[in-house]
Amino acid sequence: MNLERCRYIVVEGPVGAGKTSLARNMATRLNCSLMLEKPEVNPFLEKFYEDMSRYALSTQLFFLLQRRQQLQSMRQENSFSQSVVSDFLFEKGQLFAAVALSEPEHGLYRQICEQMPLDAPAPDLVIYLQVSPEVLIKRIRQRGNTLEQHISEDYLRRLAERYMQFFHEYDRAPVMIVNSEHIDLANSIADFDLLLTRIDQMRSAREYFNVGAS
Repeated sequence: MNLERCRYIVVEGPVGAGKTSLARNMATRLNCSLMLEKPEVNPFLEKFYEDMSRYALSTQLFFLLQRRQQLQSMRQENSFSQSVVSDFLFEKGQLFAAVALSEPEHGLYRQICEQMPLDAPAPDLVIYLQVSPEVLIKRIRQRGNTLEQHISEDYLRRLAERYMQFFHEYDRAPVMIVNSEHIDLANSIADFDLLLTRIDQMRSAREYFNVGAS
């Protein structure tokens, strides 16, 4: 796969996987526009991590509207005239909703999505960062983001499992599945270059990049 020909690249993974750092690095290296999710502006998110059952629906609806606005802005301002790297997939709302919402709330969320379809373009490439819940918890605690300090390991475990299920079935774009537990794609140029080389060698719609512990 020729990365320079990719107009729209998405980096995805659970909270703490390192997707934003990798997306920044890729946008810089490839001279692309960067589109980031903005969890810090969601007024419900911190309360959601403290009391998930109470604030799950409002949190997910805010993100749904935020992604809709970002998609509209991207189409109006950019129209993909410049290549884009993003740290989120527009379809991720259904993934999080399945983990966080009660059955009645999830049904309502699906109805809203059906009435407000995003019609998002398919990426040219998705990079899925796969990380165990134990490592996610460790990374979240280390980076000290105030919003994330109340995230439970059980929630991360269910989220990581849902991500694996989602990308097992995902077929809208080629996917590079990266086991990122033992590589530092944020700070190591060597690891980052190794990933880019592996992507350049992609020949099928789903491939794996796994570097074991040293």
